[in-house]
Amino acid sequence: MTGQDTATVPLAADGRPLEQSLQRALRRQKLRALMLIAPLLLFVLLTFIAPIADMLYRAVDNRIVSETLPRTVELLPSWQESSGKPPGEAVFNALYFDLFFAAELKIHTRLGSRLNYQESGISSLFRKTGRRVGRFETDEITDQFVALNPQWESAEFWLEITKQPEFSDALPTTASVWSSWQALLVEDEKDIKEETPEDVLFYALYLDLTQPNAPTKLQSYSWWTSTKSAVENFQPINIIEQFESADEDWLATNTWGVLKRYAPAVTNGYFLNALDMHKTADGIEAQPENLQVYKLLFVRTLVLSLAIMASCILLSYPIAYLLSHLPMRKANLILILVLLPFWTSLLVRTSAWKVLLQQQGVINDLLVWIGLVDDANRLIMMNNAIGTMIAMTHILLPFMILPMYSVMRTIPVSYVRAAKSLGATNWTAFWKVYFPQSVPGIGAGSILVFIMAIGYYITPAIVGGTTGIFISNRIAFHISSSLNWGLASALGAILLIVVLVLYWLYDKYVGIDNLKLG
Repeated sequence: MTGQDTATVPLAADGRPLEQSLQRALRRQKLRALMLIAPLLLFVLLTFIAPIADMLYRAVDNRIVSETLPRTVELLPSWQESSGKPPGEAVFNALYFDLFFAAELKIHTRLGSRLNYQESGISSLFRKTGRRVGRFETDEITDQFVALNPQWESAEFWLEITKQPEFSDALPTTASVWSSWQALLVEDEKDIKEETPEDVLFYALYLDLTQPNAPTKLQSYSWWTSTKSAVENFQPINIIEQFESADEDWLATNTWGVLKRYAPAVTNGYFLNALDMHKTADGIEAQPENLQVYKLLFVRTLVLSLAIMASCILLSYPIAYLLSHLPMRKANLILILVLLPFWTSLLVRTSAWKVLLQQQGVINDLLVWIGLVDDANRLIMMNNAIGTMIAMTHILLPFMILPMYSVMRTIPVSYVRAAKSLGATNWTAFWKVYFPQSVPGIGAGSILVFIMAIGYYITPAIVGGTTGIFISNRIAFHISSSLNWGLASALGAILLIVVLVLYWLYDKYVGIDNLKLG
């Protein structure tokens, strides 16, 4: 750069080029702004984004099957449910090892509860077998090993064998079971040298040594030749019969079919259940009609939420219109009355409607007293959709009035006067001039009320009965009572998708830019 060019470049007070100084100042300004909103971003991430992400993950998470029965899940793909027969002995052997350690860790009941959502009765099957698996007759194999060499009862003898470099390759099943047994002792904080080897270890060793092509990598060790030849003469046990004696359902193909279908770590089973469908041997099928409840609940939730939104619009518009045209002092007084319900607990307000709406309640008594209703034919306004609509309309009314009022307050009165001065009637001036300007307030209130209504569960639970509850009530039931969090997450995810789709449709046909809050 020449001296003439340098002289023409504007400089800041610190001697740097002005453009660089401006860019530096802008970066500092953006950084300060980011630091100011960082706590809010962190709060939104922890309380909004993270719970939604966790919900979506739980809706497809199915690791409990593969983590509890890893050996069984590995072998199940080779079995075909269409064969009409249970799997072979190799799969039952794998199930024996998996269930033994699952029962020791007391996690087999959780797996049973998970699969019981798909097939009724599996929970009791796993509980019963978990109690019996430790008493399977595999101890007969243990006795034969000990009779052959008393050292097999010593954990130190096992430690000496397992430390041999060829151990894992030569005896893979034994190595796998040994590793699980060690992890179990660590979990229980026990010293392996002070423990007596379990029957499950001897059974695993027996299976390895009786393989037709059992490897001979350990033949250089003194115990190998005598043990290998003697094991072939051991009195065998039938592991399938052991499971059958625990529960005959282990020979049913539908039990194994459920295990195979829900073995993957990621599943669509929860979403299928949320849509009243399920997996079968023939593919995805609809649930029997007497078990289809969720589609009905979704439709009812949407219809009632739209009806509540419409009733709030009809009741709120005159109130908001009146508030916007009254003097500020009187408007503030009425606004206090509108906000007064917020000072009362939601549970108290809902319980009050229960007292008012029941057949022997205040409203029915009043109708009977004035002669509009016969005492023998009192209106049924509780434990149905009518009760839900009335109570929720009352609760959500302020959320519709406030956006409407804030928008109507900004509409100049001179517009309507000008329309009237040009010959328009009162109705024409209202409909053509005033109402279009109040639509943004209606839109804002409608979205607010609809989204709040679609997720309500306290009010429908108290006054809705069986025909007035929402899908949110079912979600709450699965979270707090049935503990089927996967299905609850799937129902919540579908509800979220429905709301987002409706929001997108509103933006497409109405325009989210038209929303105003004053």
